[in-house]
Amino acid sequence: MQGFNGLSVFCVLLLMALGLAIIFGQMGVINMAHGEFLTIGAYITYLLSHLTTTYAPALQPFYFFVAIVLSFAVAYGVGYLTELLLISRLYKRPLDTLLATWGLSLAMQQTFRSIFGAKEVSATLPDWLMGSFKPTDDIDIPLNGLFMMGLTVLLTGAIFVLLFRSRWGLQVRATMQNRVMSGAVGINTRKVDRTTFALGCGVAGVAGAAFTTIGSTGPTSGSLYIVDTFLVVVFGGAQSLIGTIASAFSIAQTQSTAEFFLTGSMAKVLTLSAVILILMLRPQGLFSVKVRK
Repeated sequence: MQGFNGLSVFCVLLLMALGLAIIFGQMGVINMAHGEFLTIGAYITYLLSHLTTTYAPALQPFYFFVAIVLSFAVAYGVGYLTELLLISRLYKRPLDTLLATWGLSLAMQQTFRSIFGAKEVSATLPDWLMGSFKPTDDIDIPLNGLFMMGLTVLLTGAIFVLLFRSRWGLQVRATMQNRVMSGAVGINTRKVDRTTFALGCGVAGVAGAAFTTIGSTGPTSGSLYIVDTFLVVVFGGAQSLIGTIASAFSIAQTQSTAEFFLTGSMAKVLTLSAVILILMLRPQGLFSVKVRK
């Protein structure tokens, strides 16, 4: 069961890290507000849960699918506006993006407090997400965990196809490697920038919808994951999708197993120390992307 708890943490970390790998790995933007886009998705899911439970209880079993789509759409839209109004002026200035998005994260947290209050809230899950699956008499596997795993696999596959098997993905990779040459061959680099940043934010919104199945939502819920998410991306290799998956699994399982024997704080210290030690030996991360020069 402890290993399965690690898989639940792995799913949230991976969904967060997928979006950050697109923004940080592909664009070089340090988005400290990435966790707040998770919070957007979580609050959207809570709102839909409250509305369907109060006004349309017959639709309550189906609202979660709508919440996933709407979480992506709202986070995508906010991300698009963020890139247009803020990030577009800070490219090739990573420290400035760090400070600007950190300020944005504080502003978003205060907005959440003003709208939803400081107390944490919880979405009412559909009945089909409650309970557990019993493959044997001694093993109970939560259904919400199985759903999260399925959603994570589906979204990871979709992002892989989008980035590495589509014309848009080719434009993204070309723009990030050589912006001037990409513009010369007719690629609208400004549009690529906006849609890439917005996509990463939208994926974080989906992570927020998934997060509501394992925890309550508050104004700072997303910020609790931001350090671990950056750790996953850097440890796995900033531009490697396979590295991000392997890193998220390693960190989640290590932390979950350590928490079984130690306190939560000591488990985090142990995990962070192990990651730092490995990065000292392999600074480029678990997987490095070779670029032809």
